[in-house]
Order: sequence, then C-alpha cells, then structure tokens
Amino acid sequence: MARPKPDLPDAAGLRALVDAEGRLAVKVTPGARDQSVTLVDGAVQVKVRAPADKGAANEAVIALLAEALGVPPSRITLLRGATSRQKLFRVEG
Repeated sequence: MARPKPDLPDAAGLRALVDAEGRLAVKVTPGARDQSVTLVDGAVQVKVRAPADKGAANEAVIALLAEALGVPPSRITLLRGATSRQKLFRVEG
C-alpha cells in the first residue's frame, strides 16, 4: 500500500515565517507515524518518519521543508540543533 502524501501548509504562509536573514526555526518530531509540516501559533512543527539516528531525521526534515517551500533541498542548511528537537535552518531563495 502506498503511503499518503505528507500534509503541507501553503508555501507563502511558511515563507512568511522565514526572518530577514533567511532563518527558519522548526520543532521536529522524529519517528512519527505520518509526515507533516504544520503551522501552530506562528511556529513550524515538522513530523518525519525517519528515526533520530545518524542524521536521518535531519535529512528527512530538510527534504520535507524543501517540498513545502518549493525549493531544492540544497537550498536549505541546518544551522543549529543537529541533535535537538529545536532546529534552526537557513533557507536560500
């Protein structure tokens, strides 16, 4: 059985949360049942199926954010929080 597509917000709404320096703060839930990007009270919450092991969840978050923003994954860089649930990314373009 095919997995359902991830639940993604409007790209414009997500881009509005990127600050003037191109940074986006995200709260991550690794090992989730379904993948999604949600906007809750002005904060971005990302749920990914990948476990928090050897950077797998970080790679999955970057891929999902890229899909939600409509940019290639190479345009998103993890700045802070490699081992934390609270992460800071730089979004180019």
